[in-house]
Amino acid sequence: MSIRKMLEEQEHQRLDPRAAFSDRSKGRPRPEPEQADEVRTCYQRDTDRIVHSKSFRRMMHKTQVFLRPEGDHYRTRMTHTLEVARIARTITRALGLNEDLAEAIALGHDLGHTPFGHAGEDALSQVMRQPFRHNEQSLRVVDILEKDGHGLNLSYEVRMGILGHTGEHVPETLEGQIVRKSDQIAYINHDIDDAMRAGILTDRDIPRGIARVLGQNHRERINTLVTQCIRYTADTGKVGMDAEVSEAMQDLRQFMFRRVYKNPVAKGEESKAKALLQQLFAYYMAHPEALPEAFQPQLSFDGMARTVCDYIAGMTDKYAVDKFTELFVPSAWQVRG
Repeated sequence: MSIRKMLEEQEHQRLDPRAAFSDRSKGRPRPEPEQADEVRTCYQRDTDRIVHSKSFRRMMHKTQVFLRPEGDHYRTRMTHTLEVARIARTITRALGLNEDLAEAIALGHDLGHTPFGHAGEDALSQVMRQPFRHNEQSLRVVDILEKDGHGLNLSYEVRMGILGHTGEHVPETLEGQIVRKSDQIAYINHDIDDAMRAGILTDRDIPRGIARVLGQNHRERINTLVTQCIRYTADTGKVGMDAEVSEAMQDLRQFMFRRVYKNPVAKGEESKAKALLQQLFAYYMAHPEALPEAFQPQLSFDGMARTVCDYIAGMTDKYAVDKFTELFVPSAWQVRG
């Protein structure tokens, strides 16, 4: 018996019947013989494909909330992703669900995020004249853009979990729904931590009613939300939290929008970031020959706007600034580090 087959059988012995079992996956867009891998289950293979992808590596240089912050301890899109993965694994393990599936979804959920965070989404929405949604772009990355247009060919459950980590589509699997909740738990709490690091907030600024329910500090809030999600889901079979905690979490999110996400300290440079990306978009629309060679074939079947959008969406913050400097700033004015 192969190690993979043994792992699949162990899943049936130890996981909750509601779990998404590896040997019952709905498969991949392009069928592959799973038996060709004697060691890894399908979801473990998906995790490895994501971690080894170019898009995953680029997340370490993409903004979470603060644009190009001074200091080494602010979250990036990569560290956010790792925190989501850890929270999701903790919850799925406690509930007897498939940790490998949750990990794969969590590690892939933000691969489609633009440079400069949600400012980049806004910029591309404006130039494309339709909403740019990073969850849809994340699915596009793993389905099409990675591996020179071949995609990663991930399992159905991972792909739909990535798509459904936000937005209208809700994943069919409990693991996917847990990643969706873990994403919310992670970003609300680590954004508070970063805002305190930036001097925008202190623990005393958190409204008393929220602090009473969720906790007085970062550790207590994370612990409350994770344990509540585990207990509520175990009791009801539905991923969520009880009404009091859920309401407090929503109140905290609204508080963060007022005090942090729209704060000029955190967002003061967003207009510049948007203008930078929109000028890059206009340049490549006028000069498609300047696109990298890997994107040239895409022009023939996706069209110019979609191809340029994909190229810019995949940029890191630094790469976008460097390209803008190269294209628009006279060389005599450029400052070299």
